[in-house]
Amino acid sequence: MSFRDHDYYPPVSPLSAGLRGRCPRCGEGRLFKGFLDIRQECTACGLDYGQVDSGDGPAVFVIFIVGFIVVALALWLELAYTPPIWLHMLLWIPLILILSLGLLRPFKATLIALQYRNKASQDIELH
Repeated sequence: MSFRDHDYYPPVSPLSAGLRGRCPRCGEGRLFKGFLDIRQECTACGLDYGQVDSGDGPAVFVIFIVGFIVVALALWLELAYTPPIWLHMLLWIPLILILSLGLLRPFKATLIALQYRNKASQDIELH
């Protein structure tokens, strides 16, 4: 435990920190070192991310949201215009990839920020 662990940090909105991919404690340091890889610690406040694990939660949320959007649009297009199957594939496969990859990172960061805010860890003391 370093002196930084006792510093006061004003509350950071988990949604704001998650959407920006920032530290859940200070809201300044970057959470990710790659596309989905979490850093070892915050570069601004020194919060240890070593035990952070969002599990499969973000992927499940993204699957349900993207699935709902794509199925609704595909069903509407099919009933309104009856396009050939190749057009469905041309439209929906790229949309699925774009939406899934675009939503996965913010959902992962938001879930981590919510875990921090609610102290949802058994292994480490978060505050």
